[in-house]
Amino acid sequence: MKISFAKSMVAIAVGVVVTFSACKNSPHPGYESTENGLYYQFFKQDENAVKPVEGDIVRLIMTYKNSKDSILFDSKVGNPSGTNYIEFPLQKSTFKGSFEEAVSMMGVGDSASFIISADSVYLVTFKAPTLPPYIEKGSMLTFDAKLEKITSKAEAEAERNKQMEEQKAKMEVLKNEEPIIFAKYLEDNKITTKPTASGLYFIESKKGSGKKPKAGELVKVNYTGRLLDGSVFDTSDEATAKASGTFDERRPYEPIEFPLGQGQVIPGWDEGIMLMSVGSKGQLIIPSAIGYGAQGGGPIPPFSPLVFDVELVSISPAPPASAPKVIQGQKVN
Repeated sequence: MKISFAKSMVAIAVGVVVTFSACKNSPHPGYESTENGLYYQFFKQDENAVKPVEGDIVRLIMTYKNSKDSILFDSKVGNPSGTNYIEFPLQKSTFKGSFEEAVSMMGVGDSASFIISADSVYLVTFKAPTLPPYIEKGSMLTFDAKLEKITSKAEAEAERNKQMEEQKAKMEVLKNEEPIIFAKYLEDNKITTKPTASGLYFIESKKGSGKKPKAGELVKVNYTGRLLDGSVFDTSDEATAKASGTFDERRPYEPIEFPLGQGQVIPGWDEGIMLMSVGSKGQLIIPSAIGYGAQGGGPIPPFSPLVFDVELVSISPAPPASAPKVIQGQKVN
């Protein structure tokens, strides 16, 4: 997980006790001081080890606590990546005696404790407008850290370039596979309907009545969206959501309402719904070019054709230009 040092310092409250040995000539027993006023104590140190420099990616297992021994951050607790470490590019020292300076003293495998000005960490390094309530003005923070890995800036750039090339190659494979997979789906499902110029297939299963909607009018639509393998990724029907394992109690299950032809939904929807009348039911088979394209979205992979079962529930006049838009959903996902 590569994140900035400042963003990685989230407040996580847990308890820990660290005992330090006594040391003479220091306001912090057991610690020595650099010329810049950084207090440090090494538990394990290889003085001949290579030290990180600005721009290197460093991986640390670490905690830091306030003057009341309350842990404010622990890389082993609540880490979104599921790891026990944080990883970030070492930046230029933000003040004399900073944490960046502390890390630059360490080699891989070293473990140490550092005492650093809380005011400077929050107001200078973190760029906080004020000190948080759990930090006393003029107090110190204690960082306990073990340096696990150093990746040079050049190595990191090479790795990023490699990942980009691999991703590019993967995307090219998906792009080339789409027409083959799409054609097989049409053949397997005996779909002989002619597509529109955009590649959209609309198969009406129930005719509606009345006029078709126009661009700008508000429409309400019931829908269920599936990938070509039949898996449901979204639906407005609660029973379908529960049956498919996609049910989310936090959202309402009701027709989606949106202004047609205004880019509030994917292009395949804007085009397809215009082919329907109120009460009409049918199926939209949408190639990725008028769906979610190369980006995909959520559970929808890049270059994925989609199948939507849709029902046009109602059409309402377009709201006045000055009125706020009433939209229950953005792009269908």
